[in-house]
Amino acid sequence: MPTVKFKRRPDGFGELTGAPFDVDAFLLQPLVARIATGNLVVRPTWYLWEDESFWVFSGAWSRMAKRLHADPGFELVVDTCDPHTGKVLQVIGRGEGSVVPFDTERGRRKLTRYLGPDESLWDDRFAIGGTVEDIWWIRLTPDTLWVSDQSFRPSIDHP
Repeated sequence: MPTVKFKRRPDGFGELTGAPFDVDAFLLQPLVARIATGNLVVRPTWYLWEDESFWVFSGAWSRMAKRLHADPGFELVVDTCDPHTGKVLQVIGRGEGSVVPFDTERGRRKLTRYLGPDESLWDDRFAIGGTVEDIWWIRLTPDTLWVSDQSFRPSIDHP
């Protein structure tokens, strides 16, 4: 199936009619995205898809905020590939990123997707209580989404 391209309108993307799969359901999965920013820097990341934007943690440990201030352009891909079933799905977003203050409740929603609902079981590195002045959000708002189902018929049996 060919790739379907969606351009953001003034009121957002709206219904992604004609996409080869349910884009929102796909992006709600706890998958890893890869973000490319200026100077061809690519990083894997956990993300949250809300308000038609990808939300990524950042902070003093990262140079992503500096890169986005210098050049807000980004490209991000979320994809899956299951060689057993041949199912290959991808969403690619391109647009501009910004640095915004950290919102603890959004942070909890994101981490719950990846770590489960019981915060007492989370690794200590992911505790978000208390002060969060060294953490902020990178908001990646795509102008364009490419949605593609590249699934294939498997030709070999994987162990």
